[in-house]
Amino acid sequence: MKHGGDLGAAIAQAGGLAEDWLDLSTGINPHAYPLPTLPAHVWTALPGQDALDRLLATARATYQVPDHLALAAAPGTQAILAWLPHVLPTGDVAVVGPTYGSHADTWRRAGRQVTEIRTPFADLDPAVRILVIVNPNNPDGRLVDATSLRHLAGEMQRRGGRLVIDEAFTDSFPGTSVLPHLEGMPALVLRSFGKFYGLAGLRLGFVAGPPEDIDRLAADLESWAVSGPALAIGTAALADTHWQDGMRARLADEAADLTMLMHKHGLSVFGGTPLFVLAGTRDAAALQGALARQRIWTRVFDYAPTWMRIGLPGDKPAFDRLDAALARAMAGD
Repeated sequence: MKHGGDLGAAIAQAGGLAEDWLDLSTGINPHAYPLPTLPAHVWTALPGQDALDRLLATARATYQVPDHLALAAAPGTQAILAWLPHVLPTGDVAVVGPTYGSHADTWRRAGRQVTEIRTPFADLDPAVRILVIVNPNNPDGRLVDATSLRHLAGEMQRRGGRLVIDEAFTDSFPGTSVLPHLEGMPALVLRSFGKFYGLAGLRLGFVAGPPEDIDRLAADLESWAVSGPALAIGTAALADTHWQDGMRARLADEAADLTMLMHKHGLSVFGGTPLFVLAGTRDAAALQGALARQRIWTRVFDYAPTWMRIGLPGDKPAFDRLDAALARAMAGD
């Protein structure tokens, strides 16, 4: 699965300038957290350990990370993915898919044998010691409950391995994180900051897990891995429960409106999260092209030619623009 958000591909396909486009290809919140005013030293001085400690303490409270698990911060979860093959046990890897393609790609680049499976409850080859689950899944929003995840972590424990859970979209699904339920389990949980807070360019992510794994990963990241602005903004946003609660309600309403819009134009919605919907259509690539000619960019998938992922438009003018564009596209104009 390729990344969304590649406006360069859209412009190459249909022309125009970046500001002409409505980019609905990502799962990033269109309502970004309001940036606080930062003191000058945040930009001019090297990031300090005290600022990192405040960020980690705030993240630990917000994410409900149990005391027995360690927590590390990095410049985005993508950076964490690159290090996991070097800090986790050797052995083959199973990735529950279809899902975010960087998981399988990262392990393959590290020389691991990777198998993509359709259900986390499949019979795994005895050589598999790492099981990777995106929960809720991207792009279909599939959720695996905490009890089942604990069972799977126990199975990986018997193999001397690890369960890796990517909770990139959990912030908009309160109560679905497995972190509060991981007592004694050999599991690592990744949390993305940029998607829910709408600040993907800040590059901030977290991973919680057994201290022997997280301490090694944090050491490999070395000093100053997270920028001073990311430390300050991340701490403020993670502590702002009022904004978080209000944003969850807003995203749920907007996802419901987007779902209704899809149905209005004959598209079936069969998956997604509060940040995007996954719709079905006879020829997703053709519909993507029709929308691209109107400067609206969406996500399609080479493994599922009837799937289209559409992010939240963000405001009424953008919503109305999508409505009109879908009407023209579905009419064959």
